Amino acid sequence: MQDLFQSPTSTYRITKLKTLPLRDQPAYRVTSNAAACNLAELLAAVVGGTQQIEIAEGLLAHFGGDLQRIYKASVAEIAQVHGIGQQTAVRLKAALALAIRLHEPTGERPVINSPSDAAALVQYEMSLLEVEHLRVLLLDTRNRVLDIVEVYSGSVNSSQVRVAEVFRPAIQRNSPAIICCHNHPSADPTPSPDDVAVTRAMAQAGKLLDISLLDHLVIGGSRWISLKERGLGFS
Repeated sequence: MQDLFQSPTSTYRITKLKTLPLRDQPAYRVTSNAAACNLAELLAAVVGGTQQIEIAEGLLAHFGGDLQRIYKASVAEIAQVHGIGQQTAVRLKAALALAIRLHEPTGERPVINSPSDAAALVQYEMSLLEVEHLRVLLLDTRNRVLDIVEVYSGSVNSSQVRVAEVFRPAIQRNSPAIICCHNHPSADPTPSPDDVAVTRAMAQAGKLLDISLLDHLVIGGSRWISLKERGLGFS
């Protein structure tokens, strides 16, 4: 049976949404139990419109069914998918960014008692980044997190990173201690010689500034390594 019917004045397309009973439509499924929905249903509910299911399926097909690839894609790249305009692409990026925020701490300032505490604050988002980023956790005298500041993106090595920029946020916020974190897009957290050299330079600068570098974490996918625990770059 043809799914396209012509009339003298209009074109009518039978979409997948129109063939589904109400209880099986994405919006109803999300309302009933969002956790039970598959990716296509969740994306369709965000996309909206009469062709939401086809568009959601096309979006997943375009990005190989990989939600992380969609998250990493720019608005312009998402908008290239058939049926997705600029506004819908913006809504999708916002929805995925909100999902990331669920992993951020709320309420009282988190306290860092171990490298794993620090890694838990940044690992999820930093593991998705496609280039290296260096972030600094600013701590108060009780090791509570004052802020997490991104100070650099690109290749984190001794010739590129300016140590003064690493400590600038701590000086501005009068933070007595910091923890540095950077990611390896390769998903291998093994510290490189440059990672060790940067750590050594930061530790020495911290002593001069009276700001303690408590640790330097390397994030790689679902794993992370503490250079302090490995004794790399710390005297």
